Amino acid sequence: MSLFAKLGFGWDRTAVPQGHRFTLERAVFRYKHMLSQFVYDASYLEGNPFTYPEVKTLMDGVTVGGHRLSDQQQVLNLADAARELFELVRQDRFVPDKKTFDHLHALVAREEALEWGNFRGEGAETHLTPHVQLGRDDPYQPLPTRPGAPELNRVFREGCTSLENLVGDPLERGMAFFLFGALQQFYFDGNKRTSRFMMNGILMSNGMDAISIPAREAQAFNERMVRFYQTKNATEMMAFLVSCQPENAPGPSRDNAGFPDIPDPDNEPDPSPPTPSFGPRM
Repeated sequence: MSLFAKLGFGWDRTAVPQGHRFTLERAVFRYKHMLSQFVYDASYLEGNPFTYPEVKTLMDGVTVGGHRLSDQQQVLNLADAARELFELVRQDRFVPDKKTFDHLHALVAREEALEWGNFRGEGAETHLTPHVQLGRDDPYQPLPTRPGAPELNRVFREGCTSLENLVGDPLERGMAFFLFGALQQFYFDGNKRTSRFMMNGILMSNGMDAISIPAREAQAFNERMVRFYQTKNATEMMAFLVSCQPENAPGPSRDNAGFPDIPDPDNEPDPSPPTPSFGPRM
């Protein structure tokens, strides 16, 4: 079977640019510098009402009043996963396998998903199958949940093997992993968040800048993801992800170190979160 058949989607491979490789040390230094921004962007995509200054305050260990505990927990989970990814890559221990995927999911979805740290069917719940709402269209239905998750494990194993053997450029491979995890819905919740962490682990391990979806691009991200679920064509989403990588992103001026400016709270997106255009948190 071809690469696209193993993953469940395809894309125009000639349209994906080669990623810019630097060093692992540079990649993780830049990631750490922008850690609070990565957490804020990820939480905003989930409709979380925490503003950037509040996320930074919470990550500094100071509680922020006026929010639901579930929203606070989500930000703390993202912060824990972001820090853990930093350490895994920094210590050259990141491996794009199921063990790492489960480990990061256990941090991302703790106390939020129905279960965390295992594929659908590997825990106590073996009957519920999630779906992704696509607005007016019928929802996207992933593979059904089965006891022991034999089919999900097979798809993951074969998909990862194909990515490793057939996709040489880490940028293309990392983006494909994110979309693979988002499409197949290996977990009950937190799929996109965890898969983006895995994507960034692949990128940074190969000396490439991590990718964050800016809060101001939340609607564009959601619209493109809906079309990806509908068409199983990832070309548009990959172009969008490339545009969000610091090396390619337009927008704020960059300092001498190459980092985007720290956001000005007066200029950040409206703190009222956008209404997700497709379904519950994933």
